Amino acid sequence: MTSFQHETVLGPEVCALLAPRDGGVYLDCTLGGGGHAERLLDASGPTGRVIGLDRDPAALSAASARLGHFGERFTAVRSTFGDLRAALDEVGVTTVDGLVADLGVSSPQLDQAARGFSFMRDGPLDMRMDPDAPTSAADLVNGLPEAELADLLYGLGEERQSRRIARAIVAARPITGTAQLAQVIAGAMGGPRERIHPATRSFQALRLAVNDELGELDRLLAALPGCLSVGGRAAVISFHSLEDRRVKQRFRALAGLDAEKDAYGRSLGVATVRLVTKKAVEDSGSGNPRARSAKLRVIERV
Repeated sequence: MTSFQHETVLGPEVCALLAPRDGGVYLDCTLGGGGHAERLLDASGPTGRVIGLDRDPAALSAASARLGHFGERFTAVRSTFGDLRAALDEVGVTTVDGLVADLGVSSPQLDQAARGFSFMRDGPLDMRMDPDAPTSAADLVNGLPEAELADLLYGLGEERQSRRIARAIVAARPITGTAQLAQVIAGAMGGPRERIHPATRSFQALRLAVNDELGELDRLLAALPGCLSVGGRAAVISFHSLEDRRVKQRFRALAGLDAEKDAYGRSLGVATVRLVTKKAVEDSGSGNPRARSAKLRVIERV
């Protein structure tokens, strides 16, 4: 099995914008390989604390080994990022001085064929970030009615050829592997026509559905204000429009920017945060391919 090595996305930018301090308490909602957590621990020394959440036991194990030298300053919790409130309660923390959520799939998950996330490596149709989760991609591909499958591909993958693809998938059932599924999708679309592989959007849609990623994001955004100390900051990194749109709209609403205005143009909403980043921060040329589509937005509790 490939070791859990993951290049941190926008690491310096996240650390600079969260401005960790000695004695602060910080939350890494998507621990992964521990890159963001390590930066926060280094910057908040010698007494700052970081709590790391991940639903993937392989990530928890790798990050715990990487960060073990920080001792009691680091705590790993197996949890989805949408359950951050319950995870903080579990370790006896009421609010944190900063948190980061790096959404999406990690490089080790993509690189391990057995996880079934990528059509670049043939493997079983799995795509579960939590290997104990009840539903795999194979369950959706082989079990959903054609119309529901088409709606899923369109709604979560923004795939314009969703009905044609769903029809081809149903005709080819049972489909058990990533390469087989990618071939069926490519055949339904008449082969490659764009710069991206014809199966890219469909694989994204299935992954989002299997892991309820947008539902998890909605729960994270709903819980954010109550988990931050006054002056505490939250940084969220998204990788596609479905995520970034949710983050942008929620942050603007919390900042009172989309509320009803009076006759003088002043917001009638009560702002609970301020926007630290007026526009999304993007990668400035780190050379990390995964960071190309990343968008970072940061708020501060007021």
